[in-house]
Amino acid sequence: MKVIHINHPHSFHREDFPPLVIALGFFDGVHLGHQKVIKTAMEIAKDKNYKSAVITFDPHPLSVLRKQDKVHYITPVEEKIKRIGELGVDYIFIVHFTEAFANLHPQEFVDQYLINLNANHVVAGFDYSYGHLGKGNMESLPFHSRELFSSTIVEKMSKDDQKVSSTRIRQSLLEGKMEDFLTLAGRFYQSKGKVIHGEKRGRQLGFPTANVAVDQDYIIPSTGVYAVRVNVCSKWYYGVCNIGYKPTFHNQKPENPTIEVHILDFSSTIYEEQVIIEWHRRLRSEKKFDGLDQLVAQIQKDKDSAIEYFQSLSQD
Repeated sequence: MKVIHINHPHSFHREDFPPLVIALGFFDGVHLGHQKVIKTAMEIAKDKNYKSAVITFDPHPLSVLRKQDKVHYITPVEEKIKRIGELGVDYIFIVHFTEAFANLHPQEFVDQYLINLNANHVVAGFDYSYGHLGKGNMESLPFHSRELFSSTIVEKMSKDDQKVSSTRIRQSLLEGKMEDFLTLAGRFYQSKGKVIHGEKRGRQLGFPTANVAVDQDYIIPSTGVYAVRVNVCSKWYYGVCNIGYKPTFHNQKPENPTIEVHILDFSSTIYEEQVIIEWHRRLRSEKKFDGLDQLVAQIQKDKDSAIEYFQSLSQD
């Protein structure tokens, strides 16, 4: 897959690319609805003997249009590129989203970002909009195409009578509903981060943990204890992860939660290593314990619950 970053305004022309079938969308999460749009484009490209392409955007439009200080992502741009690449797309265009780009009239967007990139067919979801204030949509696209490309509208995908959407997935993560994420995205949620030095209380309690500083672009799931897998040095391990403020030890709530993983059957020192946490199931909410004995007993229960979960998963 060729990854092409575009800054507005660009200077590409139709002859710079082969005939393309382009899927349009922001695609945060690359969930099952997004995959349907992209796979539809790939199927049409195969039938027409064209190349397939995706046009997406970075950063999130809300960070530009509404000046939000920090927008968190289901899939930050590098992971989004990876997920889309795994589907088998030929090209991905990452358009740098700016106010100037957002102010393009619908016809200007089509001329510069579809026609000039040699779109011969365009695929998007039924609710996709483009151009200044989203005034362009899939109904107006044939008019703006100047009869140089055709288009396909992908209808709404639903699960449990609700639309599969990034908004719905974000809410699932914020509520710790990892099974819902799996249903909507077709995979488990993953976060990347670096192992840093923490308070080292886990080691004193007999359950050493890796304190992970998750990249700030990611959405952090709800506080609580989770059954997770952890990728360390390209190898996967089972683990138990706590996201929270450690109320047993802190009288005052810290500004940010900590993310600590007890990795099962693991004893190596991994400070400064980049790891991936794969979130499987929320085992319980965070709570304050009356003493260390209660806390240690609960951690053992959490560990047993995680082991039981992964054993049941391997038997399915």
